[in-house]
Formats: sequence, structure tokens, C-alpha cells
Amino acid sequence: MDQPLSGVAVVSLAVNLPGPAATRRLRQLGASVTKVEPPSGDPLAFAAPDYYGFFAEGQETVTVDLKSADGQRELDSYLCDADLLVTSHRPRALARLGLDWATLHARYPRLSQVAIVGSHGEDADTPGHDLTYQAQAGTIAVAEGTPVLPALPVADLGGAERAVADGVAALFHAARTGEGMFVEVGLAQVVDDFAASRRFGLSAPGGPLGGGLPLYGMYPARDGYVAVAAIEPHFAVALADAVGADSPLSVTVDTLTDFFAAESVGHWQAWAEERDVPLAVVRTG
Repeated sequence: MDQPLSGVAVVSLAVNLPGPAATRRLRQLGASVTKVEPPSGDPLAFAAPDYYGFFAEGQETVTVDLKSADGQRELDSYLCDADLLVTSHRPRALARLGLDWATLHARYPRLSQVAIVGSHGEDADTPGHDLTYQAQAGTIAVAEGTPVLPALPVADLGGAERAVADGVAALFHAARTGEGMFVEVGLAQVVDDFAASRRFGLSAPGGPLGGGLPLYGMYPARDGYVAVAAIEPHFAVALADAVGADSPLSVTVDTLTDFFAAESVGHWQAWAEERDVPLAVVRTG
């Protein structure tokens, strides 16, 4: 069977993390992807070679010096047949290369572009990275009063998924109208949207997913930790019955702490599978 994006040609100028993550997903959906790297290469290849290879699998990677006339001609050979261009440059850098949207659209009317930037609009040229966007959004965890480096690059990976969604929307628009369109994905706005769960209290400290609900939490077992998420009534009732509580409302943190401390994580994993309770061993490495 054809995949949803079979026949769609994507060209990417994006290095580092959000762009390659986005094009990997587009490739999984059936698009052909040509990644155009500068002579200096993709910094991700030096920082995490295996991760770089994970994203590049199934794509054509070419090295092109876009600052040269020959490089511009080579890029033109890719863009003239492309449906979607993915970039992660600051707008002024693209403009210096003659790749601003106005110029691109005049040259390739049916081409769409998804531009991954730090922040929307006037702040698109302001430098930043995942860490700074998470710091601004308030998603940095704090341990004993000290901020902790994020375990996941939420802005980058969330931005990649939004770039895929917005890029597919642009492709749909172009298929309907015959005109390519420009969409901009601001990483700062993406992580702000993710942080709304905290702002609105769902995952804020003391909120239902922030420690306020004993049935949704992490507890020490004999040889590690387990995470339990018995939110829905049937899961909550099953867990309450297991600990001998009258109802889910009477289950406390102390009750679950004593309960899970009695056995190993392996025991609890098998126990949960038998009883259809959502529980997982906490991986810390």
C-alpha cells in the first residue's frame, strides 16, 4: 500500500535536532527526503553520531555550499521538483542566501516551506535553544532548590512534530490551490503550549498529575521505583481493592508507599499485568 506522503518530495536545509526529527517523520509517512548539509556538516553528527544516523536513515544526504554560485545551482536542481522545504535558519540568514520566502515563492510557486525558528514573528532572529525555551516556559525541574537540566529536549522534539503537522497542512493547501504556502514554527511557542498543563493546574505541584492524586505517582519498591497511573475509575477501584481500601478516595500516599515497598519491581510489574493496572518500572539510566 502507498503511504500517505508517497510521491511527496521534501528538501531540508535543517541541521541539529528539530529539522532532522521532522524529516524522519515525513520519511516514515512516505515522503522522499533530500537533506542538504553545509560543508561543515551537521553538528548533531559530532555530538551524537548514532542519533544523527537514526534521523538520516532512508534519506539522501548531500553536501552543498550555499554561499557559492555552484551550490545555489545545485540547490535549485532539488527545489525545482520539491513540494516542501524544511529550514531551521534564522530569517536573516536565509535572506542573505537569497532564500527568503518572497524570493522562493516567486521562483517556485508550488513549493511550500515550513520554517523552524526560535520564536514567532519579530523574535524569529533572536538566538536560543531548547534549554532557553524551556527555562522561559517554566518547564525546568528543580531538585533541592537547584534547576536540573532537562532529560528530554521538549521544545526541539515537540517543535519537530508541529513542523510535520504544519508542513502536511501546507501540502494539503498546495494540492487544493496549486500555490505553495509558508508556515513558521516557533519552538518557544511550542513549549509554551506544552506548559499550559502546568499553568492550568493539571500538572502543577499539587495538581492531579502533580502529586495531588495518590493513585498517580511514583513509589519505592524493594529494589527500585514503580510508576502507577490508576486514574480511570476501573483502574482506581482495582488498586484500591488490592490495598484493602474502601474506595479510591481513601487510598493515601502512605498506604501506597507501604504497599509497594514490600516487593521488588519485577514482582509489581507481573502483578500489574495480571490485574490490568497501569504500572511501569521507573528507568533511571
